[in-house]
This record gives sequence, C-alpha cells and structure tokens, in this order.
Amino acid sequence: MTAPNLLIVAQSGRLAHEAVIFAASLRHSDPGFAGRVICAVPNQGALWPVETALPDLARAALDRLEVEVRPFDCRIWGQRYPQGNKIEALAVLPEGEPFLFFDTDTLVTGALSGIGFDMTRPTASMRREPTWPVVPPYGPSADQIWQALYDRFGLDFASSLDPAQPAYAWQRHLYFNAGWFLGPCPHRFGLRFAEIARSIETAPPPELASQALYPWLDQIALPLVIHGFGGGRPGPELSGLDGDVTCHYRALPLLYARESDHAVRVIEACLAPNPIKRVVKEHDPVKRIVFQGKGARIRALFDRNALPLREASIRNRLRAEGLWLR
Repeated sequence: MTAPNLLIVAQSGRLAHEAVIFAASLRHSDPGFAGRVICAVPNQGALWPVETALPDLARAALDRLEVEVRPFDCRIWGQRYPQGNKIEALAVLPEGEPFLFFDTDTLVTGALSGIGFDMTRPTASMRREPTWPVVPPYGPSADQIWQALYDRFGLDFASSLDPAQPAYAWQRHLYFNAGWFLGPCPHRFGLRFAEIARSIETAPPPELASQALYPWLDQIALPLVIHGFGGGRPGPELSGLDGDVTCHYRALPLLYARESDHAVRVIEACLAPNPIKRVVKEHDPVKRIVFQGKGARIRALFDRNALPLREASIRNRLRAEGLWLR
C-alpha cells in the first residue's frame, strides 16, 4: 500500500530539536521510507502570543531531512492547551490521504515501511497508564463516566470494552496514549476530534464533575473519535509501534533510564553527523545527556529488567540525582 503521510507538530524551543531528532532517526532507521513527512508549526497570533517559528538551523536541518514545514492557525486552543495543536494541525495534511501522527518526542528505531498498516481502521498507541478517569470513592464508577461520554456522542459503549479484561480493570476501557494515532482521512478525523474535545471541554456530562480535563482532554476524546470511525485497539501487525520500530521516549532522561540499548545506539548514531549535531547540541539537555556523557550516569541508575511500575517514580529518582533535564 502507499505509505501514509507522517505528521509531527513543532515550534521554537524544545519541540524544534525533538522534531530534528525524530526526522534524523527516521532517515537513519528507515532510509527507504517513501511517505511524505510534514512538520506543522502554529502561527504566532492571538492564541499563541509568543514566538513559535522554528529557528533557522532547525528548519534547515528538517529541509535536509526531507521534512515539509507547514504553518497552521490555532483557532480553538493555542497556548492554553498545547496538546490541542495535534488536533488542529491535522488540517495541513492532504484531505482523503491516510495519515500517521507522532508526538515529536518519538524515536524511529526500525523500518516503518515494513509495517502492514490498515489505514482504513483508525487506532492509536496503547503505551498508556491509568491517568484518566480518577474514580472518586463514592462514584460514579469508571464505567458510568465512560458510558456518559459514549451516550453523549451516540456511540455504543459495550462494544468498546475489552472482554478479556476483568470488570474492575481499567484496561477494559478503550483508552489510548495520543503519542501516535492514524486514520484514512486527516480532515474528517480532525474535525470530529475537535468537535468531541470541545463538547467535553465546554459542557462535560455531570458524571465528569470531579474529573480533571487537563492535560487529558485529547486522550479523553481520542477513543470516542476512533470508535466512532469503526476503529479500535491496534492489532498485532502494529506491534512495532511502541516496540521495535518506534519509541515514544517522552523526555531524554526517560529514554536513557528505561529504553533499550538499541534505542540509545540509534539516538547517538543519528545525532552524530555534524550537520545534525550542530543543530541539536544547542538544546542543553541533548548536549549534556547525549554528547557530554550524562546519559551513561542515568543509565547506570536503573535496571531495565526491573523498572518501577510508574513513570513518576523514575522521574522522581532523576530529579533527586539532578538529572531531570528538560
């Protein structure tokens, strides 16, 4: 099948350097990838009053890595909810062509072109934790919270549940990490994503009264969008995403703390060429962790075969050691 269009969203600062790392790792790990790679950048404006344009060095590096940079206007969220950019940016992609969105803090570690994508069936990342909802002691239950959302949008709640999971398990609910998601048409997907997210944000059902909507709004809306378009949990053909082919590392200290030796070799190899190194070393965490050896210190703190169950524990240890560099 035709390779999907890849979309990332970046702007000045950390995300610009992450975008270069993503693109460099893609070209390093999958030089034969034939799809378009598009980096959407929000325009500075009323909802983004600060400078957003990519630095010249980062933009030149993305150009060398065959990444198209496309501006877009924020009309809904902007700076007050940056995660909304991944929803609004879908409009920069060609209508009716399959797409695959990645957060910029993703490393490509294998051949995307070798994955058997079914782009007609939307799905998203299952590398998630039970971040939402937080069920209050006296209810409503997680079932009641999710049921209210499915009812709001005319969706069948029962068919979204994973029958392999026990009734009390949070994993039985259709819940994704929005670090990657895919579908057949970015415009239809993006419009529905925005519609559902805005409805939840502006008029949440009563069952959500005790629930925090931020920063989880995109991940609350995403399963409803995917289920509504006939999608669901990813099948085994996509196991390479968040597996051998991509690594959603979230932050460089976390990459060195918990990810595979292969992932570390990939980031160090793809950032070694001088044209790339010259750009990314301007970002202090990259300079200190990748090029000045603090990555080795981080790696020595953790046993990858016996990591803490929660990411927060890893972050706390790194902070205590003065190694939480963002």
